[in-house]
Amino acid sequence: MSDDGESKRTRFEWWLEDLSTDPATRVAGAVLIIFGSILGVMTGSLHITADIGEVLSGQIDDSGVKADVNGAVFSALIDNSSGGDGMEDVTVVLYDDDGLEIGRDVTDSGGRFYIEDVPRKSSKIVVEHPDHITKWILLVPGDHTQIIITLSEGEGVEETDMRGESFLSESVLITTIIGSVTLLTGIAGLLGGVEAYNGKSHFRTQFLAYLGLWSQGLMFIGPLFILMGMGLSYLSRKQFGLLEA
Repeated sequence: MSDDGESKRTRFEWWLEDLSTDPATRVAGAVLIIFGSILGVMTGSLHITADIGEVLSGQIDDSGVKADVNGAVFSALIDNSSGGDGMEDVTVVLYDDDGLEIGRDVTDSGGRFYIEDVPRKSSKIVVEHPDHITKWILLVPGDHTQIIITLSEGEGVEETDMRGESFLSESVLITTIIGSVTLLTGIAGLLGGVEAYNGKSHFRTQFLAYLGLWSQGLMFIGPLFILMGMGLSYLSRKQFGLLEA
């Protein structure tokens, strides 16, 4: 059993030795590194080439998208003793940024309203009821599951902005930075693959291929190919430098 195990181990070592001296091993490693890095370059390019103007204006997210607006209208509490009930027959009107009506509904006995299939873009809810303060609510349909509106007795207009602060500019900047880093590391990986193919410097090959891992081409697929290529390059490391003058 011992001699048989030694024989198997020796044959495996011979096989590794054959691989390490075969130029095809180094070339295969170079091809794998280059292929994985190309995926990273493509991923980075997709991040960078997005239409920044459309992202900032919200056209990409909002184009052709519909949403529903639903909620309830309640009367305000008075001295914690009365009020707080759903208000029936209150008209709820939804306007777009140009002041055009895009939907309306009348509350039921529980004060509930429902406006369906309206464009998902900045809009304004207007709730008017006799002897009550008019409510203007700025929102983006679909951002909130329920819109709760409380009407107080009195006159005038009360405006509430539920759109929140926009971080689109920051998101675009972060996306651009990530895309640039992904693209640059993908290019570094390509150079590492070329270095492996030329067989000049094993250290430069591994270093550039390591940078290429950060390109994250198609999440894990690109880095997986690069790792396989780095393994073959390491196995054939004795071939490096033989082609230098």
